[in-house]
Amino acid sequence: MEKFTTITSKVCPIAYSNVDTDMIIPAQYLTSVSKLGYGENLFRRLRDENPNFSLNQEKFKGAKIMVADNNFACGSSREHAVWAIQGWGFKVVIAKSFADIFYSNSANNGLLLITLAPEKIDLLLAQAANKDLNLTVNLKDQTVGFEDGSKVSFNYDSFRKHCLLEGLDDIDYILSNQAEVEKFR
Repeated sequence: MEKFTTITSKVCPIAYSNVDTDMIIPAQYLTSVSKLGYGENLFRRLRDENPNFSLNQEKFKGAKIMVADNNFACGSSREHAVWAIQGWGFKVVIAKSFADIFYSNSANNGLLLITLAPEKIDLLLAQAANKDLNLTVNLKDQTVGFEDGSKVSFNYDSFRKHCLLEGLDDIDYILSNQAEVEKFR
């Protein structure tokens, strides 16, 4: 897994509540157990049905930070949803709330999920829709920095933070402690 570094990027808004994993990556595109290729079908139905959907807009190309509404990635335990988001190029998703299983799948795959207050998310969604919006996400300091220089702190699990900063999935973490495991044996 890639180590998480501070990211400064434009923001891509996904202003929908209760986005489920089938919206993120429709079932008919679940054709592989490899992570490769899922990004091209991220939000496929929404992109096909709505030419104004944010992922269809040139101004959001290259964004590494997605801002979404509440209950993002509810539904199934589909790990492919994380792969599709990462395959498109996103490194961070900021929302009002996330489904628990998606939260675990994201941490295990190196996708940082940040929860902020609803009023902050509403403001970010509106700003990103109306103008170019850039944010800086610093996991080490657990802050989101805004263009005006202000910052807001976020909470994040200390174990998952360590793993993301070091680029460790669960197996890598265990292997990184192999000497201690052998000593215990």
